Amino acid sequence: MAAAATLQFDALILGGGIAGLEAALNLADQDFSVAIVEKDASIGGKMIRLSKVFPTLDCASCITTPKMAAAAHHPNITIFTYCDLRSLTRQGDELAAVVRKKPRYVDLEKCIGCRQCEYQCPVLVPDEEQGGFAARKAIYIPFANAIPQKALVDASNCILCGRCARICPTKAVNYADQPEEITLRAATAIVATGYDVTPLRDKPQFGGGQLANVITAMQMERLLAPHGPYNRLLRPSDGKQPESVAYVQCAASRDRTVGIPYCSRVCCMYAIKQAMLISGALPLADVTIYYIDIRAFGKGYEQFFQNAQAMGIQFVKAKPAITGNTADGGVSLRYELQEGDGRIVTAEHDLVVLSLGLVPGWSPEGVCPLACGEDRFIKTVKPKLFPNLTDMPGVFVAGAAAGPKDIVDSIAEAGAAAMEASNYLTARPRPTAKAAG
Repeated sequence: MAAAATLQFDALILGGGIAGLEAALNLADQDFSVAIVEKDASIGGKMIRLSKVFPTLDCASCITTPKMAAAAHHPNITIFTYCDLRSLTRQGDELAAVVRKKPRYVDLEKCIGCRQCEYQCPVLVPDEEQGGFAARKAIYIPFANAIPQKALVDASNCILCGRCARICPTKAVNYADQPEEITLRAATAIVATGYDVTPLRDKPQFGGGQLANVITAMQMERLLAPHGPYNRLLRPSDGKQPESVAYVQCAASRDRTVGIPYCSRVCCMYAIKQAMLISGALPLADVTIYYIDIRAFGKGYEQFFQNAQAMGIQFVKAKPAITGNTADGGVSLRYELQEGDGRIVTAEHDLVVLSLGLVPGWSPEGVCPLACGEDRFIKTVKPKLFPNLTDMPGVFVAGAAAGPKDIVDSIAEAGAAAMEASNYLTARPRPTAKAAG
């Protein structure tokens, strides 16, 4: 591992999603030097992977990409992608974050993003950015509007054939690349580490991840996206255009048996959004949403729900279990009617989408002394008056790192966290050294 370097900033942002970018831009526009630490190879978080947003059905990329570009070109922002936070400690008046830069096996300074290496690579592996429905190369740029637009090598699938190194016009490929450890010192930090979804494995009631036509809502986002894997909505197992699509709400959520007793808050609305997009793309398809409760909590959300009903989307109050495949490759569901006579019903659908529960995207355990609540999200000490405050002085929280929330609330909370951090910075002497942009 390369020797550790130390860099000085005013503020540290953990997470390069929509909340982290909003907080970073707010602070940078106030002439504070900001470092963004992102675990993925590109900034943008979950939002850049979405097709559209509710309830306006605006393009998600059209909102996120300008913020990504603004952060990348801002003179007061330095972005560290493909990095893991190893520790965050307070040392006197400052915070010290030890960050491990994972090897990309491509020199970021030399790479020009021409993708010649990607075109020459003979290895094909499932592309996680496309829900596993398409393939990518062992050396690749994550997606078309990734920032930075630089390649990286998937070392677990690279066969060391050398084609990428030979074709690279700037000789950027470096098979001997090593992890690098750096220390980022700052007066304040904002945790905006976002969320993940519960894994399907070990959940037989939802197919256990073994049924090809049972997919997650994030995978459906890619199928609906104009730059998705198929350019239209097709069933993964055989490429058939689905005639019947079902959504199972509260899958591995609001369920103490799977360890997630809380509501994930956004699932009802994104399921309704996707159902409306499916109805627009496939007007003859039947779309059914199986729900426990519809929680339309925000401005315009109830009208959005009513619009979906008016479009003919069916809402069935039930929590079904998946019983297996049908003879034609569809999916069989079994549930008890919650409205009516309570009888047991079996239904068949070509494609089933699971609205999985949201869980924290990062845990402070073993990294820093931040406290978490029973739900394992970052705990806020005064949630009603100051929802950004944590129990660690100078460290604030924003977005889904503190609990499930939608994009609107995440952006608003990021602005509030930036103001808290700004107030904290102006109340103390500024550091003498500033990092170069």
